[in-house]
Amino acid sequence: MYILGISAFYHDAAAALIKDGEVIAAAQEERFTRKKHDPSFPGHAAAFCLSYAGISVSDLEAVVFYDKPLLKFERLLETYYAFAPAGLRSFLSAIPVWIKEKVFLKRLIREELLRLDGNAAGKVKLLFTDHHLAHAASAFYPSPFADAAILTIDGVGEWATASIGHGRGQEIILLKEMRFPHSVGLLYSAFTYYLGFRVNSGEYKLMGLAPYGDPDSERVRRFRRAILEHLVDVKEDGSVWLNQDYFDYATGLSMVKDEKWEALFGIPRRLPETDIQQCHGDLALAIQQVTEEIVMRMAKTAKALTGERRLCLSGGVALNCVANGRLLMSGEFEDLWIQSAAGDAGGALGAAYAVYHLAYGRPRRLPEGAMDAMKGAYLGPEFDEADILAMAKKYGAVYERIADEGRLTSLVAERLADGKAVGWFQGRMEWGPRALGNRSILGDARNKEMQRRLNLQIKFRESFRPFAPSVLAEEAASYFDLAKPSPYMLLIAEVRRERRHALPPDYHRLPIRDKLYTVRSDIPAVTHLDFTARLQTVHRETNPRFWALIKAFQERTGYGVIVNTSFNVRGEPIVCTPEDAYRCFMRTDMDYLVIGDFVFDKTAQPPWKESRDWKADLILD
Repeated sequence: MYILGISAFYHDAAAALIKDGEVIAAAQEERFTRKKHDPSFPGHAAAFCLSYAGISVSDLEAVVFYDKPLLKFERLLETYYAFAPAGLRSFLSAIPVWIKEKVFLKRLIREELLRLDGNAAGKVKLLFTDHHLAHAASAFYPSPFADAAILTIDGVGEWATASIGHGRGQEIILLKEMRFPHSVGLLYSAFTYYLGFRVNSGEYKLMGLAPYGDPDSERVRRFRRAILEHLVDVKEDGSVWLNQDYFDYATGLSMVKDEKWEALFGIPRRLPETDIQQCHGDLALAIQQVTEEIVMRMAKTAKALTGERRLCLSGGVALNCVANGRLLMSGEFEDLWIQSAAGDAGGALGAAYAVYHLAYGRPRRLPEGAMDAMKGAYLGPEFDEADILAMAKKYGAVYERIADEGRLTSLVAERLADGKAVGWFQGRMEWGPRALGNRSILGDARNKEMQRRLNLQIKFRESFRPFAPSVLAEEAASYFDLAKPSPYMLLIAEVRRERRHALPPDYHRLPIRDKLYTVRSDIPAVTHLDFTARLQTVHRETNPRFWALIKAFQERTGYGVIVNTSFNVRGEPIVCTPEDAYRCFMRTDMDYLVIGDFVFDKTAQPPWKESRDWKADLILD
């Protein structure tokens, strides 16, 4: 039985295919269209999933959409009614779109399926599932747990903004939910906006900025008090009440009421691309602390309601790896499992799972001999030798083919140890927002200049943003205080104390830039300001070639850890095809590109020419 799940029309559209309860393929639409966070119907992603399985739409048991649009429309109407006459301008801009397109979503989806298969589009079952049920299903069903508490937290689905569920075998029961307009995700996004980043895109920047705050400063304490006294009332069970006098997202065209926030915090909204000051880091730290406390309280409530010692997480807030790390280190649960595509994209997979197990009542099979059922999250397209050679011919690219894996990984390890930046393109593309060693840019974690170089000369992004380490799973405890695997880069851990360097005595009085370039450990390129790292444990079972590369690097340097960042530039989706990879390689300061067995040396390539300024096409992220 094949079931195709889709998410679309808000952000991060995606498609995922399961066969008899096993995930076969999954991908986000942005990777194909090259439009970051593309909300469009995932026609390319769906076509890939079907092609990978060798089937057509007519072979599907059902197509499942990840939420219920009429319930969303109900929420929209009730919200405007409740806040009337406020929000009239927003109402007049939103309602025509809803009436024209989203209320008739079933017809729109049918039309899109018709493009995929002109004969079967009208025959396949079209089903809809609740948004937070889709999140819960994406978290529980692929997990290794027979039974678990489930916590989903995001901006908003239909009405729910967070939910607590109980997964037992093939069943999921949702026990409790929080409702719009009160939302942890929207609270965090409001600060994302106020600190000059893009909503639904820049939340991870806010998380990365938080360690620049001074945890001992009176300003952070003052900001925290202001948040808790004026913006959000945090209940004992983790539910929140947001004071709508300060927010504008319910009926307006913005996230917050700027003038009220400026009066509350004493600093104006930071405009995008302007300099980051210490006050911005302090405000980021304050909201990160509040968010972590909310997540902790919600998790404790989930434990109390279910009696479970294991927890599954999904929803956009589950991408906050700092909160995840704190939750794990608290010991509240014996184990956590987090969906690699925890945001809206993951809803496509969850929708398919929910229908398979709940609507059709099919039993669940726990993964045998594997960490989980996600296959390392390597679920996207892969490309063969013919594809690589066609790309090389198109661009006149010069390459060396090294078919011997031992010689290939040894060569790349040598280049990394020499301080080179390497684009690493292998196998199937990752599912989720993190590059996990198949569409990655790699560097030497020991190199104190690597963080600056990757940010400014290759990624073209803000210098404050941290980089993740990829570490051999069996060596992780030598570098980080982490008691469990982190295969999807969704947990933070502290760098071990014996690897840290002492900070200068006046450290917290230093300017942001000087803090950034203070060497903190013997792996400075991946050690963030608070001595933490958002790490990926690399497992031989799920990615043998990436594991072999890091092992070769360890044999050469004594270090089983490297820098891993996504293979893209700022404002661009992660690369999907060999052509995407070569184009990114030539536009940036990368030194080498490795696609499969093919090695491209930048110094040997023909001059790269652009007909126009390619950076003008990229959106701020």
